Amino acid sequence: MGSDDEFDPKEMKFESVLQANVPKGRAGKHKEIITQLLSDIAQLKVGSALKIPLDQLPDTKENVRSALSRAARQQKINLATSSNDEFLFVWKTDK
Repeated sequence: MGSDDEFDPKEMKFESVLQANVPKGRAGKHKEIITQLLSDIAQLKVGSALKIPLDQLPDTKENVRSALSRAARQQKINLATSSNDEFLFVWKTDK
């Protein structure tokens, strides 16, 4: 190792903050609909499915389905989905 004179730190490009001030978690653009869907799914009776009108989704059914799948997997909820031209159907599964 050389002397301290050899170390030439560059000026930081980005601001630093205390870790305690860093926001935790992610509030993506689908958070509201996913939170509502998970709440509704939790209240489903065995053998029932949610019937969600596609025109009431804030994004494409594919994007909402993907976001729902990620959120359900994080909460260890097994879901299945199906859809037609008008509705997205979602239900809990055993596996």
